[in-house]
Amino acid sequence: MRAVVQRVKEATVFVDGEAVGHTDKGLLVLCGFTATDTEQTVDWVANRIVKSRIFPDENGKLNLSLIDIGGGILCVSNFTLYADCKHGTRPDFSRAAGAEISKPLYELFLKKLSALVPTESGRFGKHMELSVYSDGPITVLVEK
Repeated sequence: MRAVVQRVKEATVFVDGEAVGHTDKGLLVLCGFTATDTEQTVDWVANRIVKSRIFPDENGKLNLSLIDIGGGILCVSNFTLYADCKHGTRPDFSRAAGAEISKPLYELFLKKLSALVPTESGRFGKHMELSVYSDGPITVLVEK
């Protein structure tokens, strides 16, 4: 599992021009899955994301987690995180799990995140547009 995590002041995801998910101060999480991912993988990544200390404390040091600041998550599925661009000019997405594997993992990931912090999401398998007001920018890759 791979997640690109970006600290945001706010982020919104749109499907067909309609806002379907939003967070104010918190994290935008783009996530992708492979066929070897398990519930344990999803659990580890969810916990790592919400506990990562990537928010500033009163001294400006990155010492606070999403839980500490009471922030939320906007989570968007993104199979393109597993693109292989080593050969040719068209990315190879064969490492990304198909919908039959990734959709249940994505739904489990949302459930795990929602149990820890307020979480909204995009729509799996849909074309989505994002409006992101990045904070920092602080962007990290969480992978297991």
